Amino acid sequence: MKHTISVLVENHAGVLSRISGLFSRRGFNIDSLAVGVTDDPSVSRITIIADGNEYTVEQLEKQLNKLIDVIKVKTLGKEEHLARELMLVKLAVSAEKRSEVMTIAEITGARIIDLCLTTMTLELTDTYASLQRFEQLVRPYGIMEMVRTGTIAIQKGAETIAPKK
Repeated sequence: MKHTISVLVENHAGVLSRISGLFSRRGFNIDSLAVGVTDDPSVSRITIIADGNEYTVEQLEKQLNKLIDVIKVKTLGKEEHLARELMLVKLAVSAEKRSEVMTIAEITGARIIDLCLTTMTLELTDTYASLQRFEQLVRPYGIMEMVRTGTIAIQKGAETIAPKK
């Protein structure tokens, strides 16, 4: 089962290495990893998507909490968070097929961010599953290049992982 783990850490060199090393030493695979600074430049937030059972995630939380630079760890339940991922995809699109791709973009909420005679680059931010469906829709038009971010997630409602100020 996939789990979303949100980790607040001090924004120092080497923190990500120690966290990924923890996963590596214990033989856990990271499906997705996204790191970014928070509203406080001295704090970064790491969002990890990992596969495992409840016991595995509980052990990971305990081990992460032991690391010096870790401020807070929270596993976000499936129904208690919002998650998004960004995809940029460059398609080899002829002029004859361009309107078809534009229709797909309009229906899916993708934005055309670059257009030239032989290619079209689209941007889409959505859930992992929606990006998978979008990729299947545009694949027949000829994907030249595609890049995706890792998943980022935030807790629903008024509760927050951030320390109280």
